[in-house]
Amino acid sequence: MLPGSVVEHYLALSGAIFTLGAMGFLMRRNVLIQLMSIELMLNAVNLLLVSYNRVHAGNMTGQVFAFFVIAVAAAEAAVGLAIVLSYFRIRGTVQSDEADSLRH
Repeated sequence: MLPGSVVEHYLALSGAIFTLGAMGFLMRRNVLIQLMSIELMLNAVNLLLVSYNRVHAGNMTGQVFAFFVIAVAAAEAAVGLAIVLSYFRIRGTVQSDEADSLRH
């Protein structure tokens, strides 16, 4: 069981990692960087879930949710990379600014 101050450190670290991922997603136009930023945000959530689970040691809900988040992240990475690869074959670029041309 972690003391309260250690959980606060994990909370601050998780918030910093999530903020870094959100800024990377919003500021960069490369789709691969955006996918990596989404993965960073999901890992920040996993860190938070596992650290809170350590406070409530008898309850495994945090680790179960973290497991499902990892599964969703793996599926998102596989589908996202397949879409990016298809888009790169069509357009020759992975810049998200030019992806609106797929609507035509």
